[in-house]
Amino acid sequence: MFRKILIANRGEIALRIICACKELGIDTVVVYSEADRNSLPVRFADAAVCVGPARSAESYLNIPAVISAAEITNAEAIHPGYGFLSENANFAEVCTTSGLKFIGPSAEVIRMMGEKQRAREAAMQVNLPVLPGSEGVLKDEADAATVAARVGYPVMLKATAGGGGRGMRIVRCAEELPGLYSAAHAEAAAAFGNGDLYLEKYIEHPRHIEFQILGDEYGRVVHLGERECTIQRRHQKLIEETPSPALTEIERRRMGNELVRAMREIGYANAGTAEFLMDEDGQLYFIEMNTRLQVEHGVTEWVSGVDMVKAQIRIAAGERLENALEADRGGIVLRDDASVNQGHAIECRINAENPETFAPSAGKVDAFNVPGGIGIRVDTALYSEAVMPPYYDSLVAKLMAYGRDRDEALRRMNRALEMFVVTGIETSIPLHRRILADDDFLAGRFDTGFLQRFQPAGRRRNSAAK
Repeated sequence: MFRKILIANRGEIALRIICACKELGIDTVVVYSEADRNSLPVRFADAAVCVGPARSAESYLNIPAVISAAEITNAEAIHPGYGFLSENANFAEVCTTSGLKFIGPSAEVIRMMGEKQRAREAAMQVNLPVLPGSEGVLKDEADAATVAARVGYPVMLKATAGGGGRGMRIVRCAEELPGLYSAAHAEAAAAFGNGDLYLEKYIEHPRHIEFQILGDEYGRVVHLGERECTIQRRHQKLIEETPSPALTEIERRRMGNELVRAMREIGYANAGTAEFLMDEDGQLYFIEMNTRLQVEHGVTEWVSGVDMVKAQIRIAAGERLENALEADRGGIVLRDDASVNQGHAIECRINAENPETFAPSAGKVDAFNVPGGIGIRVDTALYSEAVMPPYYDSLVAKLMAYGRDRDEALRRMNRALEMFVVTGIETSIPLHRRILADDDFLAGRFDTGFLQRFQPAGRRRNSAAK
């Protein structure tokens, strides 16, 4: 087992990793920017190293500074968390050449599965269902027009790099293609330094469902069930739950087994999440792979009894999967294909933003009281008198509720949202309470366009036009 791990991240995920390391008896080093000097990860880590000013490019994304911090503190491994460098294959490679263990998949697998079009090609090679579309990167607008005519409108243009909805455009007819192709290409180039696009058939009214997998370095892979991630705004998830109200146990077992087989063929090790779109007929189509720990990993931990972060660390340290999971599965039986999950868990991402306009809200937090009680978990690095900086993601906290079934989990979540107090900045708590009061949400009837009903009329029209 490692003696010391450097955490190349900030906020609640850095604190989450520190907690796991403390339970494993591992010393921690956290890197931080000047804006995060007074953060809780800096306070609770065994050591902290400032790697630059507030801007991410000069601190958390500064690979030489992060590697230097690991070397001067004698860290043996680096945990990237999510975001920042977590899916950067070059960073994973630099860690290896520097004698540091990267806690995640290999650089080769990240390159294969982290770029959307390459992941799509790899999925086809291992016989996972994918949407009809281009066979590779689009050469130009004319190539896009040819593929779109073959696939049939509507289609979706997507950036091969990055995520978060940037470089994506829905094209509903041939006349729209030239302008939207140019816009998607320019946006992708500006956001990711890579304007490459690919194209696939656009599904009307889809659901977004993802499967959590874990693999060791000896060829064994299991899945820990699926998460429903359909409630999202501009392709950013707001609410996640497991299990999905839309999947039957037979469908869950079938797709889970297919995915496990495919990831064994690919040689996937450590944590990963395969994302799918579900059409109105219930058919699942692979769209991309997240080669890292997910923001919403906590709901899977609730129902599976597996500590995902500890499992990542143990796998990276060379332990076999059955040993990596054994100490933390709480008596849950692990089959060859999946854990036997129990109960229902739901997560609300509490963001620092106006709940009506979604405008970001940074500033000093005056009061901060997190809810508790049976079945409630809050992952956060915020506290009273802390400052919510404007430079990073707007996530304030991940509020999770667990119950014996979906109804109990939702009742506990409603109670927790009512008791969650944040003043000094605006948050999305009122929006979450409105969503959880919606009859269609309560009945499990929703798709990725669900949140449009909570937007002002002008914003709904603009969203529909994209």
